[in-house]
Amino acid sequence: MTPLTRTPHDPPALVLVAHGSRDPRARVTVDALMERVRRLRPALTVRLGHIELNEPLLPDTLARLSPTGTTGTAAESEARTAAESEAPAAAVLVPLLFSPGHHVKHDIPETAANAPVRARVAAPLGPHPLLVDALCARLAEAGWRTPRDEATRRVSAVVLAAAGSRDPDSAAGTRRTARLLAERVGVPVVPAYASAAAPTVEAAVRALAERGRHRVAVASCFTAPGRFATECAKAAPWIAAAPLGDHPALARLVLHRYDQALGHYEALGHDQVLDHHQAPGQDDALLPGHPLTVHPPRTLTPAA
Repeated sequence: MTPLTRTPHDPPALVLVAHGSRDPRARVTVDALMERVRRLRPALTVRLGHIELNEPLLPDTLARLSPTGTTGTAAESEARTAAESEAPAAAVLVPLLFSPGHHVKHDIPETAANAPVRARVAAPLGPHPLLVDALCARLAEAGWRTPRDEATRRVSAVVLAAAGSRDPDSAAGTRRTARLLAERVGVPVVPAYASAAAPTVEAAVRALAERGRHRVAVASCFTAPGRFATECAKAAPWIAAAPLGDHPALARLVLHRYDQALGHYEALGHDQVLDHHQAPGQDDALLPGHPLTVHPPRTLTPAA
């Protein structure tokens, strides 16, 4: 493996961390997002590493950033000198994931700790208003329009389809994204999951139908096409948005998380506001007797 030539003055490389998929469209989509990030910041080294299923795997990408081009071990990581441990990061790992779960908390940090280069792990992409911009734009492309009359609003809803995780922090993050999206689309938004958590998209759609909401769109909180995104879209009773892909708002969010990890500015604003929300019980909107919250409608305008 030929190492990447870098100088001490180069900014840390931005490494997009994708999950990986057997669907060939996934790699094409992530490559397109990577190119959009590069166009937004041409002087920045941008690379891709996968957690599983696709090459390059994340350890190989990080080894490529090493002057020697070799992978590291846990023992080698512990043997680094104090001077090396205080050196600037050579890479910032930005997970293409939308809430904190096992991959964000464990798999990616462990890979970073064992890498032959110093690496920081950025926060996941959600919750964040830029993520909501991308979700809204994909819904609009699929045909969603914010209801302008009360009768249509009463029968409308959105299901926010996400991958799912057993980690309660992941579900809390998805619920926060759902609340932000509800403020934008003016109808209830129910989080639902492809695996590991409840409800499923099918169950969420059924629960909404029981409450008289039959005009239901599915928003796809996935980076790229794959098995989960496809299965969730099939459960849509009306329209299903495409995965977020290389939407400009998502590319800007990637760079925001990169900058945030490096401490280039105090990212308090929206991020701190989101963290102050108290997460309700899981999927409260689907519990018997719990009212669905309907926010005042706002015009849904796709992000540029």
